[in-house]
Amino acid sequence: MSSPRPRSARITGLLVTATATAVSAGLVSAGTANALAGPEATAGQLASVAKLNIGDEAHSRACTATLVDQWWIATAASCFAAVPGQQVLAGQPAMKSTATLSNGQAVEVVDLQPRTDRDLVLARLATPATGIAGIKRATAASAAGAELTAAGFGRTKTEWVPEKLHTGTFTLGSVDATALAITGKGTDVLCKGDTGGPLLNAAGELVGVNSRSWQGGCLGAPATETRTGAVSARIDDLGEWVQQVRALTPGWKAEAVVQGGTGLFQGIRLADGSWTGFTDAQSKAGDIGGVRTAAVAGINGDTHVVALGGDGRLHHTIRKADGTWGSFGDVNSQAGALADITQVSTVSIGTDLHVLAVAGGKVFHTLRTGAGNWTPFGDVAAVSSPIGGVTSIATAGAGGELHVAAVTGGKAYHAVRRTTGHWTVWGDVSAAAGTTGPVSSIVMAGAGADSHIVIATDNGTRQYHSIRYGNGTWAPFGDLRDYLGTVTVKSVGAGTVDGELQLAATTSDNKLLHIVRHTDRTWTPATQVTTQGVTGTLGSISLAGTL
Repeated sequence: MSSPRPRSARITGLLVTATATAVSAGLVSAGTANALAGPEATAGQLASVAKLNIGDEAHSRACTATLVDQWWIATAASCFAAVPGQQVLAGQPAMKSTATLSNGQAVEVVDLQPRTDRDLVLARLATPATGIAGIKRATAASAAGAELTAAGFGRTKTEWVPEKLHTGTFTLGSVDATALAITGKGTDVLCKGDTGGPLLNAAGELVGVNSRSWQGGCLGAPATETRTGAVSARIDDLGEWVQQVRALTPGWKAEAVVQGGTGLFQGIRLADGSWTGFTDAQSKAGDIGGVRTAAVAGINGDTHVVALGGDGRLHHTIRKADGTWGSFGDVNSQAGALADITQVSTVSIGTDLHVLAVAGGKVFHTLRTGAGNWTPFGDVAAVSSPIGGVTSIATAGAGGELHVAAVTGGKAYHAVRRTTGHWTVWGDVSAAAGTTGPVSSIVMAGAGADSHIVIATDNGTRQYHSIRYGNGTWAPFGDLRDYLGTVTVKSVGAGTVDGELQLAATTSDNKLLHIVRHTDRTWTPATQVTTQGVTGTLGSISLAGTL
C-alpha cells in the first residue's frame, strides 16, 4: 500500500457526535468517516496503515486504521457505531468490517475493545497480518506547537474515493487528558474517510488516532468552511491498556503470579516477549487476608490460581481468557482441612488441575476435575513411600502423568503418579542427575514426555537445570549461571510455553528476571522484567503457559 504524504483538505468532514475537548463543538465526527486531503504517500511509506470498510454495500462507510501488531489495529471507535454517536460495545462488530492491509490482504475484523473515555478502539483481525510490522507507539504526548503528521484514505479536495493513502502536516495546539487539538498547515486537512487514521510525531511514533475535523476544503464540504482544525484521541498514555488488550489474542503466552509484600500480582508475557503490567489479584478475585505464596496453571486459555491466604487456607480462582476473574473459593472446604500449610504447587493435565500442598512437612495431593469437583486431599507418603520434613514442592505434567519433586534435608526427591492413579516411590534426584550443594527449592515444567527440573542450592546462590526424560533417564545438572548471571534467587517459577521452557526468578536485590530455553537447547540471556503495578518486596513466583 502506498504511504501517506501531507494532504491538504481531509479532516473537516467529522460530525459533532462527541464533546469537542480540544476544539469547539461543531467538528464533524467520524460517524461517516473522514479523510486527509494532502499528498499521496510514497510507496512503502507507513505500511502499517490500513483501510477499513464497514457495513454492507448499501450502507457502507470507510475509515483508516493502523496496525498495532499482527493481530490488532487501532482506529476510531465511532467508525463502528451502528448509529452516529451510539456507544460501541466490546465484542464482535455490529456490522461486517474488513481491513485492507498495505500488502493487499483483506481481513475481517472480529473483535472490538473500545475505550469509554475517548474515541478509540483496538480491533482484532480474524487472521494475522503477514510481513507488516506494527506501528511504534509514543510513550509521551508531544509538546504544544509540535509538527505532527496525519495519514488516511479519505477524500481529497478533488477525489471522492481516492483509494490511495495521503498524509498531511498538522500543528499541535493543545493537549488534555484524552485528546489532542491539531490544525492543518497550509491547506492540509482531514476529510471523510480519514477518521481512525494515525497521528505521528517526528520520530514516526503513534501519538493519536484521528477523530473529528472541520473538513475545510474537503470535497463535498461547504465552500464557506475554511477551518482545518481537528481532534485526535490520545494513545501515548495507554501503553498498559494496549498490552492488556493484546493479551486477549488467542495463542501461547506465559502467565505469571508474583508475591509483592502480602499481595499477589498477575502479569502476562506476550508472544513477542513484551510484558503487560501486573494486576492485583485480590482486587479482582477477593481479599483473602494477604497472600503467603501462590501457584498458577494454565488450562486452555484460562489461568488457574491457587493461593495460600493470610488465614492459612488455600484459595482458588480462575482468570478467564477474556481477562475476567472469578472469586476466590476456599479449597480446604472442598478438599479437606490441612494444618500448617507452607507451600503449594499446581499443574494441569488435560482439563484437570492437580494441586500439591506441603502441610506440616508432609506432601498432600488433590485434583479439581474439569467439571469443577475436588477430590479429598491425600497424604502422598501413604501411597508412594515415606517422606517428611519437606520444605519445597514442585509439579509437572509429562506424558499425561503427574510428576512431583520434593525437597527434604537439602536433597531433592522425585515421584510419578501414573495415569492409573498409582504412585511410584520417591527416588533420589542427585543419584540420577548429579550432586550439588544443599537444595533450597525446586520447580518443574513438563514438555511432551519430559520433565524439566530447576533447583536452587546453597541458599539460592546457585541454580541448576536437568531433564527427566520420558524413558526414565536423567540429564546431568547444568549450571544456569551463564544465563541467569550471578544472582541469589528467592523463588523460581517454571512453565512450558509453546514447547519452550520459560523461567522467572525473584532475586535478593528485588528484581524479576526471565530466561527462555528454546527447543534447540539454546538459552536466552536473562532480561529484567518491569514489575509495573507490583507493590511491596518481591517474594514467591509461579509461571505457566496458556493458550
